[in-house]
Amino acid sequence: MSLMKRIFILLLTFGFAVTAFSHPWKPRHYIIVDTDAGVDDMKAISMLLASPDIRVLAITVSPGALNAKAAWVKVKSLLNGFYHEGIPVGINTSCKFRSPDLPLALNYVWGEENQLSGDIAPECIGVIREILSTENNKISMVCLGSLSTAASAYAEIPQFRQKVKGIIWSADGLNDKKGFNYKIDAQAVSKIFGSGIQVTVVKGTGDMKLYDADLNNNISFVHSAYAKRLTEFFTSEKAKNHNFSFGMTDDAIPVYMHYPQLFNAETTAKGIVASPADIGLIREKTLRILKGETVERNQVIKEFPLTPSFYFADIEPSVTDIINKYGLDEWVSGVIANELHRHLGVFAIIGVKMGIRAREYFNTGVDEFMVTSSAGSEPPMSCMNDGLQVSTGATPGHGLLTVKHESPALPSAEFIYMNRKIRLTLKPEIASLISNELKEINFVYGLDSDIYWELVRKNSIKYWLNLDRHDIFVIERL
Repeated sequence: MSLMKRIFILLLTFGFAVTAFSHPWKPRHYIIVDTDAGVDDMKAISMLLASPDIRVLAITVSPGALNAKAAWVKVKSLLNGFYHEGIPVGINTSCKFRSPDLPLALNYVWGEENQLSGDIAPECIGVIREILSTENNKISMVCLGSLSTAASAYAEIPQFRQKVKGIIWSADGLNDKKGFNYKIDAQAVSKIFGSGIQVTVVKGTGDMKLYDADLNNNISFVHSAYAKRLTEFFTSEKAKNHNFSFGMTDDAIPVYMHYPQLFNAETTAKGIVASPADIGLIREKTLRILKGETVERNQVIKEFPLTPSFYFADIEPSVTDIINKYGLDEWVSGVIANELHRHLGVFAIIGVKMGIRAREYFNTGVDEFMVTSSAGSEPPMSCMNDGLQVSTGATPGHGLLTVKHESPALPSAEFIYMNRKIRLTLKPEIASLISNELKEINFVYGLDSDIYWELVRKNSIKYWLNLDRHDIFVIERL
């Protein structure tokens, strides 16, 4: 074998290895969701957002259970409550279906609705077109209501045919013409079935009470915003007074996307029909989705230690509180960042909180956006950069982190995701408080004293526990 041929084979092998292992955390599903804002859609959207194996790129609303403008307000309020303000939400105004505005859907509050109006909602076609033009991965469209939006996008956006690998639709069957979601826009169903795009129909559990007392109790112990939203719904008087609340209809789709083996699938010329099969395991996996346990999050260790006694005595009392208040991502990122940093530092913690908040805003995983930090390269402000890179995956090694070297350095960073840019800045009063504390203990004890670093550590634990990332940053859309 010639030397050149050996080199060529080696390069091919190396290239395959990089492809296979460089992004082991990449989600399997990139999706656009269309919803008519039934309460089952609230459950479905919460589950889709809870899973790191799914990336919700945008949500569109169309008439069905609610009129489109009311549906837009419901969805936007839900996303704002999850701090996913950066997920675009578009509206379908072309569908002429006259919504019955079902009482349970209309009256149950998904989130804070003040200052929200469907009158300012962007058109769904523009939102979908933007997503298709910026996302490199093939996309699935998840239709929780009608196929109206999918049909309009197929007709108006040439890219839709190439970029959308399939449509997952909540309905009663491929040939059903009596179901609510079919009747909303029967012509749209015909157009999509004739488009050549693969359609998978996912059926619900019918009249069965899937969310029983045991499952609801287990959900109530999950420390995530998504599980909390479902618990608030199930314990509300509106839900208790309506049997529909505890069945699984549109919310069967998230379970199917993760665990298709729990469904009986029938393939026909029109598409695939999936019906729930193992109800016990569906309950079990629903809980797993809400816990976010759908991918392996780590690359070296199987599980990150959460037992307080694993940690040093001064931080041990705060471990559980920090995890319960701010979630596992912030805790793990904080631990790794400070180990990387070689001491517990306030600005490293600020960087962690800032990075997690930016990911939350856009609803991204790690290593998915560009970061430009204004924290400079001089401690203590520059310590923020260590927290940023660990919490976002935007490391220098990935080529995703840029540090500005301008005076004065600022506790601020810009984040770019899918052509959208935001800036997060630590609120001035908090930045001044932290900086003044550090200056004071430096003046009194000096950087070389043990007591200086003991006090820095003490303050870092205090701020880690007491500073809520949702309250300490100014967010600007650029």
